[in-house]
Amino acid sequence: MNLRRLETFYWAVKLGSFKSAAEKINSTQSTVSMRIQELERELGVVLFDRAKGAARPTDLGRELLPYVEKVLRSTAEMRDRISATGSISGLVRIGVAEVVSMTWLPLFVSEMRHRFPKVQIEIEEALTRELETRLDAGSLDVVLAPGGDRNSRHVTRPLGSVEFAWMASPSLCNPGHPLAPADLVELPVITLSEESFHAVTIAEWFGSVGSPDYVGICKSMGVAGSLAMMGLGITLLPVQCFTDALAEGKLIRVQTTPAFPIIPFRALASRTNVSRLPETVANIAAELSTFTDAPDMPPHSGAA
Repeated sequence: MNLRRLETFYWAVKLGSFKSAAEKINSTQSTVSMRIQELERELGVVLFDRAKGAARPTDLGRELLPYVEKVLRSTAEMRDRISATGSISGLVRIGVAEVVSMTWLPLFVSEMRHRFPKVQIEIEEALTRELETRLDAGSLDVVLAPGGDRNSRHVTRPLGSVEFAWMASPSLCNPGHPLAPADLVELPVITLSEESFHAVTIAEWFGSVGSPDYVGICKSMGVAGSLAMMGLGITLLPVQCFTDALAEGKLIRVQTTPAFPIIPFRALASRTNVSRLPETVANIAAELSTFTDAPDMPPHSGAA
């Protein structure tokens, strides 16, 4: 029995459409349809109800699914255990948060290429909420992003934590003493999009003192940092990514009370993936991450 047909059937059922299955296996919708038809002819049964333009599994299709999953998982396990690492091939789609891109992503990709030279790697950077949505939809295999996900549908590996701090141009703000949220409300603030993981944490930090004067809303921390260097506002930035700007005096770290919470990062891999490669990728990310817990900082436990 053809494994490609079984894999195509599996993802068509799991993801709910031939289109999503095609994106998952890096193929075309017509190829997915052809493989499903070939599998149906081979088994002599109808596996999908194609009425009204939809493609829903029939009762026999749903009955077949656990058997197909068992075959695919056993095949993947056999390859993982028997094959040399360098001979493993395939495609892995990795979604990353911007902070990962700005720090250890090149090291990670280099190591992946060294260990798995035949594996094609696709990297996509986006905000955390979008990355998690795409992971659940099956269009990403691994996500490296902030949060403390404990959801059973994900394999989770901790990547350490990132220290964030309020920063500004010394021409805008250089108080010489810690500022409270009420003080920052009086300053122009460059904030991150409400779709960002950090947006909720920022709102919680300001708490009851109200909303600050937002002079800019960015999806990119790099853009926010550039605007801050121009003296256009104060903004929240990852310390590890702006050490040069701080050392050169382009930015200053504005001490605050309370200090901004450290942000945990994690690698997520979907448990629905029959291949163990995504979990292996998550393990490598945890091994290579340069993030560490910042001392004397209260941990952040919420999620955006």
